[in-house]
Amino acid sequence: MHVTMMDGTVYIPLATRGVLSVSGPDARSFLQGMVSNDMEKVDSATAIYAGLLSPQGKFLHDFFIAMDGDAFLLDCERDRMGELARRLTMFRLRAKADIADRSEEFSVMAVVGAGTVETLGLAPERGRARPFGGGIAFVDPRLADLGARTILPADTAVSSFREAGLEEGDLAAYEKLRLSLGIPDGSRDIVVDRAFLLESNFEELHGVDFTKGCYVGQENTSRQKYRGTVRKRLPPVRVDGPLPEPGTPVLMGEKEVGTIRSGFDGQAMALLRLEYVDEAKSSGTALKAGEATVTPVPPAWAS
Repeated sequence: MHVTMMDGTVYIPLATRGVLSVSGPDARSFLQGMVSNDMEKVDSATAIYAGLLSPQGKFLHDFFIAMDGDAFLLDCERDRMGELARRLTMFRLRAKADIADRSEEFSVMAVVGAGTVETLGLAPERGRARPFGGGIAFVDPRLADLGARTILPADTAVSSFREAGLEEGDLAAYEKLRLSLGIPDGSRDIVVDRAFLLESNFEELHGVDFTKGCYVGQENTSRQKYRGTVRKRLPPVRVDGPLPEPGTPVLMGEKEVGTIRSGFDGQAMALLRLEYVDEAKSSGTALKAGEATVTPVPPAWAS
């Protein structure tokens, strides 16, 4: 039986997610030099959201990092996990860190609904974590309103949720929640090797730390922050009309001002040039994508 999120707290399998582990005596310091967030924050009670960048500071991967025993577990895009593992291995050099695919061992699920933190025994703040069901549960580090995530043993995950009184929820409802909150979904929304973190809302969604020191791509990211050179943004948009396919140009008159990314049921994410968004708003000009009108809807966390 599937229930909607309106029926109460539910778990939702995220089949598009995989799990990499990084373990060994140098695992923390190795990841600290690779990812955009501060690995010193990660322990059994705290998980983070982070990105991996090219040396030019362009987006390659995003993931969640939680701690399970002595290993760091990366909740990442399953289809792109092999490339992520290869890139980490390429930079490992002499670091004593083991990188392993544990996707057959673990399942990633979301837990959403008004009773999420109570059911999982979590503190309500984003990123708060604790052991659960033989794995780990944590409040979404990007935004607590998106509920929690779990990385649990695949063969017992469902029974752990059933013992906690939860039923399986609807992935479509979770997608609607994500889009309504304006939360990007990895490479579905953030263009690989082209997009920058700050135009992809990483700062507001707590995925980058500007005080941690050096990591791959850090210099360009910091320069954009302190020089204020971000010219594009990835806001949620309301779609009035047929939902455009991802990659559909967004037009202001005849001028291309952005592209549609992921979308569902009258909502989407769109990468838009800020100057034209402001111009369209001040002039009352509608933005069009295919046969639809799209209207940026700034999320509450952006104010």
